Amino acid sequence: MLKQLRPALGVLAFMTLITGVIYPLTITGIAQLAFPEEANGSLVRDARREVRGSTLLAQNFEGAEWFQPRPSAAGFATVASGASNLAQSNPALAERIAKDVQRLLGEGSAPVPLELVTTSASGLDPHLSPAAARWQVARIAAARHLPSASLERLIEQHTERSAIGPDVVNVLALNLALADNRAFAVNENSP
Repeated sequence: MLKQLRPALGVLAFMTLITGVIYPLTITGIAQLAFPEEANGSLVRDARREVRGSTLLAQNFEGAEWFQPRPSAAGFATVASGASNLAQSNPALAERIAKDVQRLLGEGSAPVPLELVTTSASGLDPHLSPAAARWQVARIAAARHLPSASLERLIEQHTERSAIGPDVVNVLALNLALADNRAFAVNENSP
């Protein structure tokens, strides 16, 4: 029996070393060299180089002066991220969406974009369509006393275009640009 146990333990130790130590360290090293930004969480920093969030995760913004992301079933908590698991036929989902639509109806004259009242699969999707971001312009312009055209240009500047998927706007990037008043000074002076 010792004849079979010794080689089995040797193979187990060798495979543990390869798959549990050498491989992860090699991949981490390659990622740090080739993609340092992405390997460290795609962090977003403000002008003072302080971390404000990640381009990969939505954040809740309170107040009429900010672009709002999609709703989150997990309250924007990464630990409990995920969908609500409510079926389309569930009255609780229909009630929540109806409340959100009623709350948002006062903000715009056009119908409320679906993505502003429905959660994403992860509950942390940081992107909106440019149309959903533009839908919020009137509210933000009124709250910030800014011309709508400035906000439209800001959305256009932060629209990420894809050759495969739809165009999207990162809500955190938009709100950081809103917080940076210098962005509007530059925009107002440009043609």
